[in-house]
Amino acid sequence: MKAYVFPGQGAQFVGMGKDLYESSDKARELFEKANEILGFRITDLMFNGTDEDLRQTKVTQPAVFLVSVIPALINDDIKPDMVAGHSLGEFSALVVSGALSFEDGLTLVSKRAIAMQKACELQPSTMAAILGLADEKVEEICATVENKIVVPANYNCPGQIVISGSIEGVDEACTKMTEAGAKRALKLNVGGAFHSPIMEPARGELAEAIVATTVMTPNCPIYQNVDAKPHTDPIEIKENLLMQLTAPVRWTQSVVNMIADGAVSFTEVGPGNVLQGLVKKIDRSVEAKGL
Repeated sequence: MKAYVFPGQGAQFVGMGKDLYESSDKARELFEKANEILGFRITDLMFNGTDEDLRQTKVTQPAVFLVSVIPALINDDIKPDMVAGHSLGEFSALVVSGALSFEDGLTLVSKRAIAMQKACELQPSTMAAILGLADEKVEEICATVENKIVVPANYNCPGQIVISGSIEGVDEACTKMTEAGAKRALKLNVGGAFHSPIMEPARGELAEAIVATTVMTPNCPIYQNVDAKPHTDPIEIKENLLMQLTAPVRWTQSVVNMIADGAVSFTEVGPGNVLQGLVKKIDRSVEAKGL
């Protein structure tokens, strides 16, 4: 069985999508539709902007979404048996599986990005990658940090978890992780504490938009971040999307469950190759490639 997976924020680079825009009429049409929906020419920033331009959350998230869904939408050979996306990538997965229209997916991603940016500005916060500790140990240490927010945010692969929270909470947790034997506790260059309680204002803001959006029954199961389980029921999909902003991304568990359910090949669609690397670290026996 073929699984298709879609990356999240952080995979962006200047120039991404330009070849696609120039070589395909169908792709160009979708990119131009995106410029219209967003109300600014995101293609100019993607193709010719600076790293700083692309690093703005309100630009990054729609840009990564576009370079993830457009190649899949214009390729009739892509027929996934199952899909999953890492954080932002879940919206790409929903569009490619037919649960969301391209227009609705982009609109939600744009609203999500703006809401997250606002939440980041309300409280100084950050994230850090913890390498070389068991999941349970990271969870245990986060729980010992008192009166400060810090939680596991991304279960990326065995031995690699990202934690998220207030600057003080993450700093204290990083010190404790290193003392407990972590190979590295590396602060990330991000705008805020994604997938933590600090994103609650963004979740509230996005809830109204998600509730108002039509979610259809997908063509194949989508393994969602919040519980790593396959979903095809539109009501469940919406509920999980609502929880996603403040809940951890259970990527390791999602990939394990997809393999248990028959996935033998994983194709990453979108910029970069981060997910291919994570899949191979989770299980070396499966094929992991880019589109």
